[in-house]
Amino acid sequence: MTSSSPRPGDLFAAAPLHATVTQSAAATPHALYGELFVAVQMGRVFGDGKSFVDARPRSAPALIRARFDAEHRLPGFSLADFVHAHFVLPGHDAVSGPQLGIREHIRALWPLLVREHTQAQQGDSLLPLPHPYVVPGGRFRELYYWDSYFTMLGLVADGRRDLAEDMLANFAHLIARHGFVPNASRSYMLSRSQPPFFFKMVELLHADDPATGFAVHLASLRAEHAFWMAGEATLAPGQAHRRVVRLADGALLNRYWDDRCTPREESWREDVETAEASGRPHEQVWRDLRAGAESGWDFSGRWCADPADIATIETTALAPVDLNALLAGLEAAIALGAARAGDTATAQAFNARATTRRQLLQTRFWRADVGPGHYADLNWRDAADPRPLTAAALVPLYLGLATPAQADAMAAQVRRHLLGANGLLTTALATGQQWDAPNGWAPLQWMAAQGLARHGHGELGRDIAARWCASVHRVYLATGRLLEKYDVAEDRPGGGGEYETQDGFGWTNGVFVAFKDGLLKA
Repeated sequence: MTSSSPRPGDLFAAAPLHATVTQSAAATPHALYGELFVAVQMGRVFGDGKSFVDARPRSAPALIRARFDAEHRLPGFSLADFVHAHFVLPGHDAVSGPQLGIREHIRALWPLLVREHTQAQQGDSLLPLPHPYVVPGGRFRELYYWDSYFTMLGLVADGRRDLAEDMLANFAHLIARHGFVPNASRSYMLSRSQPPFFFKMVELLHADDPATGFAVHLASLRAEHAFWMAGEATLAPGQAHRRVVRLADGALLNRYWDDRCTPREESWREDVETAEASGRPHEQVWRDLRAGAESGWDFSGRWCADPADIATIETTALAPVDLNALLAGLEAAIALGAARAGDTATAQAFNARATTRRQLLQTRFWRADVGPGHYADLNWRDAADPRPLTAAALVPLYLGLATPAQADAMAAQVRRHLLGANGLLTTALATGQQWDAPNGWAPLQWMAAQGLARHGHGELGRDIAARWCASVHRVYLATGRLLEKYDVAEDRPGGGGEYETQDGFGWTNGVFVAFKDGLLKA
């Protein structure tokens, strides 16, 4: 380690969280178990670091920690035996089964993926929520933020609006409780969020009158926006604070961030090893890894100075095109909700914000130097940095923020670089990371297909949807499973990343159903 980096066992004394998080955060597993936590994660007691952080203690955490302190140096001590004796380990949901038709299988899956956890339990990292919710599946046993919007698409289409409304209520509760929506409903994820889809959830459940929905949820929408913009008022040109960056000319943009600069608790060993290999200050690497997790794209060569080397990750140096497009959508939603609520001043202020951000998307995020042009992330420290084309470039189209010429150029780029035999490639980079080629992901298929159709390229949008749905169906017939990600070059599960491909799977189910009932409806 560098001389400025703390030893792994000292990391729970690292930089404090932002005050908003500190006031509401439950104790994380690292804070509860200290040296025991580090020993388990670094000692590879479990192949998946998420297993331990999701475990429930059989007795008070302080008592378990005291017993570990007293026993772990004794002859014959077994760390694995100690953990199994003192913790209830999480199950791993397997939801494959007898061969039903794929739509019938998805309908049968919804109740299997429902969870309810209304009361906090001592030492349990799972956060209580007032209503039932749908989890993604597999190792993902809790409510996830951006996953849930795409899951909700299918719930609504399949007549489970009740569950979708429960999930929206849970997200409103999280905003009221914590000031933002955490990455997932776990204590160890209370230092970061995920792509801000709350306004799209509101829109989905108020499809006949979105403005009224935005007015009903105006306080939550404004609170989430304030979270993303915290620090903007005092930010000087060329500086950044948390999730806000101010360019040299004063323009405001956003980036992904995390309020902690320690290894992710669910991937502790991996993050320690990445930092060791980086030759960089470890806290910087850990912050960038955590920020990559906030993006939902964990991980991709998109975030790295050298796409082939995760140790060069520099997420916080980038203003992502998809995040800034989503925030333009959030600002427009607040303006509509405020106008419907009769708050003219707020409506005007947020209309101005949305207009300014849309203009920045059409200028700062548009690479005209790569014919015929495409959207890309912006290195806010170095605007000349040529960031690559990724599927995130379709998000401005999805939100109606592109000009006709930009939409035409993006359609050409998709056909040339991102269209695979089985749908849309995440990137054209083959790095071994799961958010790169050859993988394709349900949310990206949905946003690309909808965005292209919205801008006059319906045939291409339907082609993407049809290719992806056909591959999902073929893999289902071969395996009996619906998966979190797919290989869009061949009919097989997607690979790469830090863990095995999971089945369930919330957003795949939701997007498949929504495509079949929408773009691909006979």
